[in-house]
Amino acid sequence: MNGLQHYRMFAAYNRWANERLYDAAEYLSDEEWERDVRAFFGSMCGTLNHVLVADRIWMNRFTGTGQTHTVLSDLPHPHFAELKEERGAMDDRIAEWIDTLDEDALDGLFSYTPVTNPKEVTQPLAPALAHFFNHQTHHRGHAHMILSVLGHEPPALDLIYFLRSDEGAEFG
Repeated sequence: MNGLQHYRMFAAYNRWANERLYDAAEYLSDEEWERDVRAFFGSMCGTLNHVLVADRIWMNRFTGTGQTHTVLSDLPHPHFAELKEERGAMDDRIAEWIDTLDEDALDGLFSYTPVTNPKEVTQPLAPALAHFFNHQTHHRGHAHMILSVLGHEPPALDLIYFLRSDEGAEFG
């Protein structure tokens, strides 16, 4: 598997895992959705909004277009239905953008200004993409834990399960 196929796999896995996670989170009551369970971003609402906020920031850095944020704890969509719709659109945008890349782009450099330390950084694209997808997996793990704490059955989100699924079969 070359680098480009690797990132296409992660874009497809990202969509699959988010759909499974959001399908499970859809059953939370409003109180559960907002309950602070002492996760890094407090609640399921805070956690899933953070992932979207970070994705917007990174996609703006990668492409120079789209919404961005200056605060990592922003809550652009405090209501689940709006956030779910936006999540699906973002996952589509990510996959479509990844499909525009080639190996030269992955090997190339890009520059951006971090939210937490406003000094321009220039680095290779491929490791930044690895971070981008790893960040999502990290916080999906938090959301998975939140479902457990709230007494709901969290879905299996392991990459290996994705690779065994119909959606992941082409990569496995």
